[in-house]
Amino acid sequence: MSQQAVSSSQRPWLTGMREAIPLLGGYVPVAISFGLVAIQSGFSAQEAVLISALIYAGASQFLFVGMAAAGSPLWLVVVMTLLINVRHVVYAPNLAPWLTASRGWPWLMHALTDQVFALAHTRLPQLPEAQRLGWFSGAALFAWASWIAGTALGALAGEELIARWPLLGEVMPFALPALFLVLVVPRFTTRRWSLALSLTILSALALTVTGFTNLAIPLAAACGALCFQAVKCRLAAKGARHE
Repeated sequence: MSQQAVSSSQRPWLTGMREAIPLLGGYVPVAISFGLVAIQSGFSAQEAVLISALIYAGASQFLFVGMAAAGSPLWLVVVMTLLINVRHVVYAPNLAPWLTASRGWPWLMHALTDQVFALAHTRLPQLPEAQRLGWFSGAALFAWASWIAGTALGALAGEELIARWPLLGEVMPFALPALFLVLVVPRFTTRRWSLALSLTILSALALTVTGFTNLAIPLAAACGALCFQAVKCRLAAKGARHE
């Protein structure tokens, strides 16, 4: 066995950190963009960093600062943030078969994001049970730290970076949509997924264009989920008739 393999088996957290490095290509630009948006919305650099550390929810953070800056009621801001994050409810059950008996897992769920879930769902089944907690700790906490660091950079130096490189100001607003696009595109593999995702995208666009910006994401997600289940039920019923 090579020295690198021995080191990886003894320090699975280090392996997790190394395998999470590709996530930084999406995390850091989006985090910088959020830090800058938060400052422009009237938040301090410390508040922006705290939002990233405590909420740590990507799109929900942009919605949070936007609604707060617009003077929306606190209860509505909280409800909308939770609605966008309701998708996380299905993440943990899908990882549950690969989790080991440890009290550390519930604490680490704060660091479970779309990208970390996708990575963990692939890697945890491939790892020995003794290495899973360490691997997930390294990957999830490394991604979390990079998000916080990117937010701090955007909050403290975002305006200076854009002043020096104006192109960044044009590119960064597309970082978040691009990050989610990378996750969505590979799912266009079956008719069921294609219909559900297409309906979700079209619903979001229609609601945004008609002025329902704050409701676009949760309502579009609900439409996509209902479409997915409807097609699934129809295919199941069709299969039962053929039996």
